[in-house]
Amino acid sequence: MDYLKELEGKSAHDCYHQIKMNKMASPIFVPGPVIVGAGPSGLAAAACLKQKGIPSLILERAECLASMWQFRTYDRLRLHLPKQFCQLPLMPFPKTLPSYPTKQQFLAYLKLYADHFDIKPAFSQDVVSAEFDHVCKLWRVKTQARHKRDETAEYLCQWLIVATGECAEEVRPQIEGMAEFEGTIQHTSSYKSGSRFCGKNVLVVGCGNSGMEVCLDLCNHNARPSLVVRDAVHILPQQMLGKSTFGLSMFLLKWFPMRFVDQFLLLLSHLMLGDTAQFGLRRPKLGPLELKSLYGKTPVLDVGTLAQIKNGKIKVCRGIKRLARNAVEFVDGKVENFDAIILATGYKSNVPSWLKGSDMFSEKDGLPRKPFPNGWKGENGLYAVGFTKRGLLGASIDAKRIAEDIEHSWKAEATHVLEYPCPLA
Repeated sequence: MDYLKELEGKSAHDCYHQIKMNKMASPIFVPGPVIVGAGPSGLAAAACLKQKGIPSLILERAECLASMWQFRTYDRLRLHLPKQFCQLPLMPFPKTLPSYPTKQQFLAYLKLYADHFDIKPAFSQDVVSAEFDHVCKLWRVKTQARHKRDETAEYLCQWLIVATGECAEEVRPQIEGMAEFEGTIQHTSSYKSGSRFCGKNVLVVGCGNSGMEVCLDLCNHNARPSLVVRDAVHILPQQMLGKSTFGLSMFLLKWFPMRFVDQFLLLLSHLMLGDTAQFGLRRPKLGPLELKSLYGKTPVLDVGTLAQIKNGKIKVCRGIKRLARNAVEFVDGKVENFDAIILATGYKSNVPSWLKGSDMFSEKDGLPRKPFPNGWKGENGLYAVGFTKRGLLGASIDAKRIAEDIEHSWKAEATHVLEYPCPLA
């Protein structure tokens, strides 16, 4: 009797016993890491793990790979950096592709990448919560089927890799008078082409790479775009001295301090583009590389937009004060009529909405609290890939580090917990 009581007491604190006794819970044990997100970052992490013989499971809320690239990017999009800086680990781009692949070429590359490494994500699985169970010493990842809300699942894993990225959700600013405006207001995530805006006055809010390129696309479709520029911005040529500006910067940083390279880039930019301030595009006090390093703010790599600003086809406006029925009032007092407003106001992380009980990610912006290059690893087997504000190159660096780190534990602990059969295997 004493033995039975002791066994009963132990089992009450045994998470696996509780799972077996609770018919409502049917967790699926994943022997390797669970990766949340099947974009480039998630694929890179899975490939690096597979190369080391470590299986993984990718959970993806959409029905396809790289859903943001598939559905929330405009038609004319090309990679802003040369392909050698955007390829994922272990598999370069095909040599036949141009230096700056198109959106469709990049998506085809991701499909080839997934096929090459036999990566098969579980699609339409919306992760609603993930939390470390300190009793089991495992992560509990709960999902809900995207189109069948009553279908839920729970996964148990020793390692959790967050690969949902910096651009999981749109940022939509609230502007006074939005409800009164009678024209269309849309985010760049739903913008495809300027063809539907031919002959219309369109206000683009945001002067990053997307806002600048959308303005150029509108020009090419005979719209009349205006660009809201509230803050200072660095605009650099995409190419300098016959090389990509990014590639030239990386080469110079091997030999010279960042501030010297910044001054060199700004000198060349002034010679090639002129003084951008006279067109309403003031430069920040910090140089482009220093600004990127400290605050993650990416300089604009000009692909022709500045020429259209210079010739007056794109108007530069100050910040918005309020909207009216068919007009916009700016902070400098000017009022102009517009048919449509496009919000090139960027994206944000959604990690705080589903990752529970972890201090790795900031509640404010959903990014790792530790700055690059230390933000990839958290506590209790938690990792982040693609949150460096350094694009695809940063995601590749993260993926390699994570795979190497997990490999040490994987080799040290051949079988550490009771395995549940995985229906997705």
